[in-house]
Parts: sequence; C-alpha cells; structure tokens
Amino acid sequence: MTINLGNYTFDGAYSSPSFLDDRSGVYAVLGGGRKVLDIGESGGIRTRIQSHDRAPAWARQGLPLTFAALYCDEANRMRIERELRAAYNPPCGDR
Repeated sequence: MTINLGNYTFDGAYSSPSFLDDRSGVYAVLGGGRKVLDIGESGGIRTRIQSHDRAPAWARQGLPLTFAALYCDEANRMRIERELRAAYNPPCGDR
C-alpha cells in the first residue's frame, strides 16, 4: 500500500501507526484519506506518532486519521519535511 505526496511515494496510508516501522524518515498524518493534516520527521516514526504532542489537534479535525511514512536518513528527512510542509501547509503542523 502506497500513497504519493509531492514527488515521494510513502508507505501507507494505514489506519494505525502500529503498521509503520519505527525507523528514520518523514511521516504524514492524513484526514479523510487524502487531506494532509500534518507532516513531520523523526528518527523513530512509529514512536513519534504514537506519543505526538499534536495528536489532539489531529483529532479536532473531525476526520478519520491515517498515517504514512517515507523511510530515509536524517539529512534527507529534514529536507523532505521542509519541502512537503511548504507544499501542503498542513493545518496541524505549526511549530
């Protein structure tokens, strides 16, 4: 199962972050199947999503949530996160 965001093919989208690997990469939180709610990066994607401080903001969107990941190293994940955040301007992604 894959989903394209920008020029990247993500693993997912899954109904639970437990389906994602706990590896380095970029994650996307989607609402209603395709609406990008948040994009971030982490050295352990599954752990980050499961304990994320912005999870209440995701829930307030009132949409079924799904999760996707693009696994990559630290340098690439930071660059890709910036690129996708600029492209999608996710409503729950304020830092």
